[in-house]
Amino acid sequence: MPVEPLSQKDIEDRLAELPGWSLEGDRIARTYRLASHFAATAMVVHIAQVQEELGHHADLTLGYNTIALTVNTHSIGGAVTHLDFNLAHRVEQLAPGHGAS
Repeated sequence: MPVEPLSQKDIEDRLAELPGWSLEGDRIARTYRLASHFAATAMVVHIAQVQEELGHHADLTLGYNTIALTVNTHSIGGAVTHLDFNLAHRVEQLAPGHGAS
């Protein structure tokens, strides 16, 4: 099945299922706060593992105790697709295990 850009309504509906995530320009985005730099780094490694499994990658920014993610689908010109939401849901599933908020 080819990857297609989501409509604005589809994006809004899917974001409603992901508290903390928002649309920033042509990407969906979220920032997580963690207890320490080590905890944030461990979560980045875990996200990288999930990205490899999915074959879909976000832009990650590691701060002292924060992680910022932005994601869109580069292969179709940077639009938001279901692939981005699949990744966002997987990150949401692993975040509590790292104490992320």
